[in-house]
This record gives sequence, C-alpha cells and structure tokens, in this order.
Amino acid sequence: MQMIDQAPLARERAEAFRTTFRAIRDQVRRMMVGQEDVIDGVLTALMAGGHVLLEGVPGLGKTMLVNSISRAVALPFSRIQFTPDMMPADIIGTTMLTETDGGGHELTFEQGPIVANLVLADEINRATPKTQSALLEVMQERQVTVGRRTIRMPEPFCVMATQNPVDQEGTYPLPEAQLDRFLFKLLVGYPTEAEYHAIIDRTTGGDPVAIDPVTDAAALCALRDVVRQVPVPQVAKSYAIRLVMATQPGSAYAPESVTHGVALGASPRGVQGLILAAKVQCLLDNRFAVSCDDIAAIARPVLRHRVLVNYQAMARGDGTEQLIDDILRTVSRPVIPA
Repeated sequence: MQMIDQAPLARERAEAFRTTFRAIRDQVRRMMVGQEDVIDGVLTALMAGGHVLLEGVPGLGKTMLVNSISRAVALPFSRIQFTPDMMPADIIGTTMLTETDGGGHELTFEQGPIVANLVLADEINRATPKTQSALLEVMQERQVTVGRRTIRMPEPFCVMATQNPVDQEGTYPLPEAQLDRFLFKLLVGYPTEAEYHAIIDRTTGGDPVAIDPVTDAAALCALRDVVRQVPVPQVAKSYAIRLVMATQPGSAYAPESVTHGVALGASPRGVQGLILAAKVQCLLDNRFAVSCDDIAAIARPVLRHRVLVNYQAMARGDGTEQLIDDILRTVSRPVIPA
C-alpha cells in the first residue's frame, strides 16, 4: 500500500489556522483598543473549545469584546444579564402553557438564551448559586436537560462570562466546581493614556465601526480539529503535569509557599487546559509540536482561577498570582532523554 505524506496537509491546515486567527483578531481590533493579551486569550479559548471568565471593573469593554468576536465569526450570539432574582429556567428554558388556534391549551417548551454558539454571561457573579449551577451541565457536557428533554448545544459552543472583582454587595462568588469549567480566567486592566485617545475617537465619532465576518461555524469546528491534532511530546506533558501538581499542597513539586498557602489546588482539568491552550500557542508560533515554553506561557490564565489560597496566605498578602510565579520559578522542566 502506498503511504501518503501527511506533512504538506498538516502545514496547509496550520497555515489556515494562523490566517483565520489573525483575520478574526484584526476585525476585533477595529472595535477594541488595546487589551491585546485579553483578545488573544479569548480567541485562544474559542479555538481550543474552552470557556472564558473575564474579570475587570465596569466600562473596560468586556461586553464589547464578546460582541465583536460574534460579529467577526458570524455566529449566533446570546447575552444573558445575570441578576439576583434570575432563576435557572430563565437561562435553560421552561415548559409553558400556550393557547392553540382552536382555543385549547397545550404545553410547549420555550428554550432559553443559553442555546447559542456564543453566550455572554454578563456579571455572572450577580446570580445566586442556584442559578449559576444551571450552567454546570451545559459548560461541561454541551447539553442542557429540562425534565426529560435534552438539548444539544450548537457547535462551536463557548461561554464567555464577565464579573466585577470590586463590587461585593449583591454578588455571589462562583463555586470552585464552576470555576473549574472555565479554560481561562483573563484579567482586563485599564487602558493606557494613548489608548484612551483611540477609544474616544472610535466611540464618540460619527462613523460607526464596521466588523466584517471572516469565518463561520463549520470553519471554526475544522480549526478546532487542527488544534486537537497537534502532537505533544512527553517532555511537555510531564511539565504540564508537574505545574498542576505543584498547585496541590504537599505534593512532590509544590513549593513551600503553596504547601502553606493553598487550600485547594488545580484538578486534572488544569492539565487538560494547559495542553489545549499550549497547542494553540504552538500553531500561532508556526511550530508543529508543543514545547515547555508554550505550557509556561499560558500557565497563569489556566491556573489562576483553579488555586484557592487559605487565610494564612491572605494574611501575608500572598495572592494567586504570586503563588503561580513561585511555581513557574521553582518547578524544573523535564530533561529530554539522550
């Protein structure tokens, strides 16, 4: 049987991945000013098939970012504004009694706004834990169950949630089980002085900013397959595992700051997140195998929401970012066998 060389096909698909990623990013930049790392992080999660938690004070463009991406990728977009009085049925849908043409009544199911390709869960920490838990199944299984009815989410599917880290009144911290479902937690910071000028020009002028669609659902699903096919050497796998184990108090790789300052470390989903996000990093860097550098580059957004510090660390002023820095500094990279 004649063997077919797969290398040219792999290079062609990798180049298509980079071209599409850059095209989406360029369209989003027409609206968004600055926030380069946040834009790349959200697009990385979209390509890797993960969900994103965006944390920042109001007015920094988190909602605009998600809306811009939905327009650039031509995907149905649903925005859910979370409030304390919202119920799970407001998200996933419910059975309603409706009147028929003949004057009778029948039960019909009205699906909720969660059924969309891109879902913006705005101010997710304003909803009660009961309502937040309605997202657990749909984020993990890509389906929602209402009674005996199961609805599959359209592919590609991605939840992009926002939360305000400052306002504590009327908010409910996300439980660890739900935080673990997010691939990334991205921190949205303030613009620079020069970026403020650009924001004013784009948002207060007379000409609206146009964002053109550059891809579609089928193409994005194909690009997700490209990501999955990127090989991961044993060295990179071992390094990702060591980083996650280093977040767990008392493990062989945990530094002293983690052992004495962490109440809960990352789960195996943390390893999965590191590998998937590193595959995207690898493709964007025009390489065809994941390296330890790729793992280290995305460690912070993958791990920062999976590490729960204890009161001792809080008293010392040690936050999650400092602990992850300690892990990256102290965990040794596996040696490549001779």
